[in-house]
Formats: sequence, C-alpha cells, structure tokens
Amino acid sequence: MTIHTILFDLDGTLIDTNELIIESFMHTFDTYGKKLTRSEAIEFIGPPLRDTFQQADPEQVDALVETYRQHNQQHHDDYVTAFPHVVDTLAELQKRRIQLGVVTTKTRKTVDMGLQVTGLEHDFKTIITLDDVTHAKPHPEPIVKALKVLDASTDSTLMVGDNSHDIEAGQNAGTKTAGVAWSLKGREKLATYNPSYMLEDMRDLLDITEV
Repeated sequence: MTIHTILFDLDGTLIDTNELIIESFMHTFDTYGKKLTRSEAIEFIGPPLRDTFQQADPEQVDALVETYRQHNQQHHDDYVTAFPHVVDTLAELQKRRIQLGVVTTKTRKTVDMGLQVTGLEHDFKTIITLDDVTHAKPHPEPIVKALKVLDASTDSTLMVGDNSHDIEAGQNAGTKTAGVAWSLKGREKLATYNPSYMLEDMRDLLDITEV
C-alpha cells in the first residue's frame, strides 16, 4: 500500500544532535566521578534518559538527569543542525500531501528547541514527546497515539529512525519501518532489526512515497 503518513524520530534521524548528546553524557558522568568513553556514550543514545541512568546508577537518577539536561540545554544551539536534505525532503513530502509527524523519547522543551534551531517547527501535524505518553518507544503507545491524532492507518504509515527502539516501536505498532544509514549505531547494526527500508539519504523517501 502507498505511504500516506511518515513518523520520524528526531535526534539522529532528522537533526544531528549526536555530538551534543555524547558531550552531555560524558560531562554528566565526569561530574559524578566516572570517566565515560565516546563509544560508551554512543551506546546510551536512544532510550529515555531516566532508563539510561537507572541502569548506570539507580541511586542518583534524578541528579544525573538534571545535570545532563542543564548541560544539554546550555550548549544546544552550538551543536544542533538538520541532517543533509532534511529540509528540502520534508517540503517535497508536504507538497505530495504526505502527513508528517515526530515520535521521540525527548521532552517537549528540548524537542521545541531542536525544531526551532533547525527551522523545522512548522513541518509536522503532530509531535508526540516523552511528556505525552506513559510508555516510551519501543512500546507502540507513542506511534498509536500519533496515528490516532492523524487518523492514519498502520499499513499506510512509515516509522523512520536511527535506533533499534524506533524500528521495534514501528514493528510493535504494525507500521512499515525505515532505518537511516547515517545512524551513529551503524547501518549494519540497524539492519539486524529488519526494517522495511534502509535510507542511504533522506531523499530516498521521495522514491518510497512515489505513486
């Protein structure tokens, strides 16, 4: 069936926050006396912050989250840009009357910051953040909620992301899925989750949605 709706993860998919996130994790752990390597920080990318810090240090979750968010928001605009061809591809998809949405594990405040600094704040009909759900990805709830807002069907919807949580959430909700080859986790690792498509370039969506 033709794709009528595309839901995107935000960080690492549409906007390049990778260095900001890595630096924020390294700063946070350093503040609490633990050195974190770059590769270790990359492994933390994807799940909600509380889940990550719960595994790392259950006794200091609140403090770790607060330290991370302060650093992340303070340095946000110095790092964050849209990935290549995101702006023009989203514009073309809108011309084709494709419904666009964001489904992310970020909070509303940092989502708004990222969309504004990259000029994407008016491109989406719905934005489902961590603040809007009880269960974050890979649980299907955020996708189901977005589909309800958009009155969209699962079989004509594509979930696009850079992380296993995105692919699994789409699969759990019954949508088609697409991984992005520019994922910091690596194209090969993302492919092991068997997405319906692998995007080598954001413009590949124009071929996928072509009638």
